[in-house]
Amino acid sequence: MEQMSPKAQLKQASLRVTSPRLAVMDALAQSPHQNAEAVAEVARARLGTLSMQSVYDNLGALVEAGIARRIEPAGSAALYELRSSDNHHHLVCRECGGVQDVDCAKGKAPCLHPSDTHGFDIDEAEVTFWGVCSNCQTK
Repeated sequence: MEQMSPKAQLKQASLRVTSPRLAVMDALAQSPHQNAEAVAEVARARLGTLSMQSVYDNLGALVEAGIARRIEPAGSAALYELRSSDNHHHLVCRECGGVQDVDCAKGKAPCLHPSDTHGFDIDEAEVTFWGVCSNCQTK
């Protein structure tokens, strides 16, 4: 299945197609799992100037529209990625903080079930696996 262009994704989500929004999406496409400051740095290289408020506003709009996903590993600033339409989890390195995607072992959401739902209608499970990446292991 062919990936939609960023412009088409924005239009489908009823979001305005703007240069800052496209620059933020491009930054996330180039390097997923980045914090807002790193996204701003890449977007500014494309645009020349962009306020942090604009970066945060655009990241928020993309997350709300389901185009981007926000993850918050413990001890880390919020990280953003464009892979938002599936039920996947993350591997986080305790040494360098690197993050990698890992597919859900059981398929569709939710791929894990709690021992007691406490009356919740569960529709998603988010798992973070912690360890040391291969690069840090060799150091």
